[in-house]
Amino acid sequence: MWHIFQFPLCPFSRKVRLLMSEKGIAYELQTAKPWEGEDRFFAMNPAGRTPVIKDEEKGITLSDSRAICEYLEETVDRNPLISGTAQQRAEIRRLIAMFDENFFGDVSGPLLHERMKKRLVLRQSPDARMLRDSMKLAHDYLDYIDYLIDHRPWLAGPTMTLADLAAAAQISVADYLGGIDWSSHVQANEWYRWIKSRPSFRPLLSERMEVIQPPSHYAEVDA
Repeated sequence: MWHIFQFPLCPFSRKVRLLMSEKGIAYELQTAKPWEGEDRFFAMNPAGRTPVIKDEEKGITLSDSRAICEYLEETVDRNPLISGTAQQRAEIRRLIAMFDENFFGDVSGPLLHERMKKRLVLRQSPDARMLRDSMKLAHDYLDYIDYLIDHRPWLAGPTMTLADLAAAAQISVADYLGGIDWSSHVQANEWYRWIKSRPSFRPLLSERMEVIQPPSHYAEVDA
């Protein structure tokens, strides 16, 4: 049994959880708050970032969401999520990197800092300009998803892949924090509703981060 060390609004933990659920890999959740500087957590991952997954029986500890996902793809044959030709696999990985790095840096990361860390850790008010900038940049990414879904059934091609899960994990955190305006993104919203309706996604929609509550539409599959 794998144990996932994470906190509810970690988008990288969400990506790993989605992959594991889609592949039918059992896991249990363990709460980790890297900002508290616990020695036990830093011993598992000196980088001090979630997620970390651990199998006590096998003596395996893995960190970094992309390394974890690649490991599980290589060791669990069920429902491959990085598949197809070499070119198709490259496209999947390109999109994963774009959402893990660019979207997180532009949108979900700043929103987490302003609306979660400042409130729970720093006891400060959010910077309204930073929030506006992140929400504006979110539109650019949703425009790109609109474009992709105009040309493909899923983000990277004909089937759902880890690219869709990586994107949905980041977007779900931004949506929870009120950073997404879906009104002008019909294709992106339809694609996201498909992801939200999957059994793997439902546990994420029911979880809450302490005193931070999401918008009313967040957990609605049809919204």
